[in-house]
Amino acid sequence: MEALRGKKILVTGPGGQVAFPIARELAKENQVIGLARFRRAEERARLEEVGVRCVAVDLADDSLEGVPDDVDYVLHFAVVKSLDGNFDYDLSANAEGTGRLMERCRRARAFLYCSSTGVYEPAGHQPLKETDPLGDNHRILMPTYSISKIAAETMVRFGARQWRVPATIARLNVPYGANGGWPSLHLDWMLAGQAIPVHVDRPNLYNPIFEDDYIAHIPKLLDVASVPATIVNWAGSEPVAIEEWCDYLGELAGRKPSFLYTDRTISSVVTDVTRMHELIGPTRVAWRDGMCRMLEARHPEVTRSA
Repeated sequence: MEALRGKKILVTGPGGQVAFPIARELAKENQVIGLARFRRAEERARLEEVGVRCVAVDLADDSLEGVPDDVDYVLHFAVVKSLDGNFDYDLSANAEGTGRLMERCRRARAFLYCSSTGVYEPAGHQPLKETDPLGDNHRILMPTYSISKIAAETMVRFGARQWRVPATIARLNVPYGANGGWPSLHLDWMLAGQAIPVHVDRPNLYNPIFEDDYIAHIPKLLDVASVPATIVNWAGSEPVAIEEWCDYLGELAGRKPSFLYTDRTISSVVTDVTRMHELIGPTRVAWRDGMCRMLEARHPEVTRSA
């Protein structure tokens, strides 16, 4: 984060799994404004404790008059994913809200939109590159998620051209670390003696990215922002299967994972990181090291016991 000092930075969804560690680190040397609905007082208090100034806004329909329009950078991590499939609200918040935010902050030096590799059409174990077809990848678990992300990406592409805002669309794979993530959920299920659902098309391959790496990538992702928008996969440099990382976590925790193979879950989303390596560089934390650190941070009692 040394490249970002003394800046005014707007972070949306700052209490989220990915955005909180980023906002926390940025707030050490910058003025950080956190934008969210803040329906839970403890979320706001946690952010204010690390130096983030909080502004309560619902991007679906609230006025943005209270949102600073003189920020240097916007980091847009907020996402709404209604489990009941409320497309009307989710598209208003995720897509229209993104457009309204870009217009409000159109003087920013760069706008980073955190998208997802969940926007790709499922392709088995083929590594997905930025030019591959898009599709409704995550509908089986989150009905509105993939379509909302695609719609928001489209709005960012429009906003970059319309208001000449340099933008980066970063398609994130599986983030994890001390603040949680999918591998952490698998670990929790394992510790509770529950089966871990995985797709029948085994092995279930992804590119998990540890929080140290996604924090370190932020200045570079802002630096490559452009008009038209830069689109890049954002993922760990090493592909690894859910089965493999669960086996490893099980070894560390002294537990044996149990898998439930089903077609009622997300299948592999393997990421081609060639363009990422060219633009912002590789990740540095090996996946085994990252998983070990996640376990130690979230379950120190298990680490001591094992």
